[in-house]
Amino acid sequence: MNMPATKIEVETATLAGAAAPVVAMTPKRPPRSEAYARMARETAVRVIPPLVVIALLTLVWELVCRRAGSALPPPSKVFKDTKELIFDPFFDHGGIDKGLFWHLSASLQRVALGYSLSAIAGIALGVLVGQSVWAMRGLDPLFQVLRTIPPLAWLPLSLAAFRDGQPSAIFVIFITSIWPIIINTAVGIRNIPQDYRNVAAVVQLNPLEFFGKIMIPAAAPYIFTGLRIGIGLSWLAIIAAEMLIGGVGIGFFIWDAWNSSHISEIILALFYVGIVGFVLDRLIAGLGKIVTRGTAQN
Repeated sequence: MNMPATKIEVETATLAGAAAPVVAMTPKRPPRSEAYARMARETAVRVIPPLVVIALLTLVWELVCRRAGSALPPPSKVFKDTKELIFDPFFDHGGIDKGLFWHLSASLQRVALGYSLSAIAGIALGVLVGQSVWAMRGLDPLFQVLRTIPPLAWLPLSLAAFRDGQPSAIFVIFITSIWPIIINTAVGIRNIPQDYRNVAAVVQLNPLEFFGKIMIPAAAPYIFTGLRIGIGLSWLAIIAAEMLIGGVGIGFFIWDAWNSSHISEIILALFYVGIVGFVLDRLIAGLGKIVTRGTAQN
C-alpha cells in the first residue's frame, strides 16, 4: 500500500530536480528619511568647517581693522561701500562704467578662448612628446625653459606682435596655461602600461584606434591634472594682463579702483575673483571625474 508522501519528502524531491524555481530576494531599501539624514550629515561635514573658519577670519578682520589708523577697511565698511555693486551687478552706463557681471564676463570670455586653444595644442604636443623619444629630446628642454618665463613678461612682446590688447591678453593666457598641459599629458602617455600596448599589437589596432581606445583613456587622469593646473594659471594670467591692457575686465576694474583709492571695491573684486577661480577648478575636476570614472585626482 502506497503511503502519501510527506511535505519534507516533496520538498526534497523538488530540490533534487532541475525545475525548482529560484526566488531572487531584493535588498530592503532604507527609508527616505534615513537617506535624507545621511545626505544632510555629509553636507554638514563639508560645509560647516569652512563656514566656521570664514566666520572666525571675518571676526578677526573686523576687530583688527576697526582700530584707528588702520589702512584696510573692516568687512562692515566694505559692505557699506560696495552694496550697490553687490545688489546691482548688471548696470551698464557705457564705456568702462559697468557692473561686476560685465567685467567678469569679459574676463571669462578671454579665458575661455585662450584656455581652449592651450588645451588643444597642449594635449597634441604632450602626446607627441610622450610617444616619440626624438620629440621629447628635442622639445622638452625648450618647454622647460619657456615655462619659467612669468606671464606678464610675454605681454610686451604680444602687444608688439598683435598691436591690440584683446589678442595680446588671449596669447598671454595661452602661453601661460599650455605648459602644465603638455608636461602632464606627456607623463601620462609615457606611463601607459606595456600590457596595454601588447594588447593593441595583438588585436592589430591602427594608430587612430590606438589613440582613441588606449592612449587617451589611459592618460586621461594625467591630462585632467594638467588641465586643472592650466585653468588656474589662465585665471591668474588674465587678471594680471587686464591691469595693463585696460578695457572691460575684472583685472582692469581692480586697477581702476586702486587708482581711484576705492579699497573696498578692490576687496569685493578679489572676493569674486576667488569664487570664480574656485568654480572653474571644480568644473574641470568634475569633468575629469566623469571622463576618467573617478580616477582623476581631486
